[in-house]
This record gives sequence, C-alpha cells and structure tokens, in this order.
Amino acid sequence: MNNPEILIIDDEAQIRRLLQITLLSNDYKVTQASTGKEGLISAANHPPDLILLDLGLPDESGHVVLQKLRDWYTNPIIILSVQSDEQNIIKALDNGANDYLVKPFRTGELLARIRSVLRSTASEEQEAVLLFYDLEIDFSSRSIKKKNEPIKLTTTEYTLLFLLAKNQGRVLTHQFLLKNIWGPSYINESQYLRVFIAQLRKKIEDDPNKPVHIITQSGVGYRFL
Repeated sequence: MNNPEILIIDDEAQIRRLLQITLLSNDYKVTQASTGKEGLISAANHPPDLILLDLGLPDESGHVVLQKLRDWYTNPIIILSVQSDEQNIIKALDNGANDYLVKPFRTGELLARIRSVLRSTASEEQEAVLLFYDLEIDFSSRSIKKKNEPIKLTTTEYTLLFLLAKNQGRVLTHQFLLKNIWGPSYINESQYLRVFIAQLRKKIEDDPNKPVHIITQSGVGYRFL
C-alpha cells in the first residue's frame, strides 16, 4: 500500500500536530478533524486507509463515533485515548476498534501498531492462504500446516483460529470471541475460551507456555501475531 492516508479525529490541536509531523515524516498522508461530526463527514467524503480516533471528543463520545463509523467503514480504526480503564478498552474493541493505545504513547509503538493493522488489511485482499513463519493457514481448503506437516483441528478450534488469524494484529476481546463462536448466551463463559486457546496453542505453538502466535492481552482478550 503506497502512502496510506490516515484521518486523525482528535480535539487537541497539540496532539493532532504531533501526529501529523510523525505520520508525514513516515510517508503517510494526513487529514484532520477536531470533532466527531467533522470526522464522520471527512471519512464519508473521502474514506481514509486508517482512522486514529480519540474517545474524548467535544460534541459526542468517541464510542458513538466508532459505532457510526462501523455501520459502513471497514478499514482499520485505532483508538488513542487517556481513558486507560479496562471497561473502556473492552467496549471500544467490542464496537469494532482494531487496536487501543493509551495517551501518552510512544510514537514508535503507534507506528508499529499502524503498520500491523495495515498489513492485516492488505493480507485480506490477497489470496486465501496466510503464512505465519512456520504456520500455513489455507482458508479455502480449511487446512492447517506447521512446518509443512498437516495439523488436525476440531471445528471449534478451526473457527477460533480463523477469527484470530483473519484479524491478525488486532486484539479480539473475550466477549467477541465467545459471542462469535458459541453465541450470545455464552459471553460470560470465559472458561470455554481458555480451554480451546490452550488446546490450539498445543497444536500450533512450538512451546505452548511461550506462545508466539496467540498472544494473551491480559484482562482483555487475545491477539494473533
């Protein structure tokens, strides 16, 4: 993806300026909005490749803006917020955010997160075979190989791996995974998820106790790398 365009929706002029300098110096195109309304209009008129969204906007909650964007916008959204409590993080991720960074953040980490979600988006536009080091996932044939050796997964294990891999780099919350795999009535049954994550790690990780593919985001969910 050549010179991706990033929309910054943040009411703090100083933050927007810092982000603009950082992004422009790394060959990104930048547009800005200081309110939720401006951001929604800008995104609708000229959809960017990625949106950086603050939750503390002056006209309406960033959570509301996120929900409105996700009614139609399919590209990555990264939340940048001073709100560091688990409840807000989980709410944003459940509402469709690809990632969440707490202010103040290091610009190097932000750039790494941006690269990760953009890579994930690009991979979805390519063939249905994803390669992760020694792991090969073929979605068309529903087959998994590790070091060229076939791995047998149960239907539930495959569904779990499919969701994680298709959202490479994005944190998927416990509630999101439970709802999408077992249904809405299971969103509080976190023990189901722990059991299947452990089983999946035994099959695809070299060392299940030191996973490099399925990473735990403490108190929130899991990220596939």
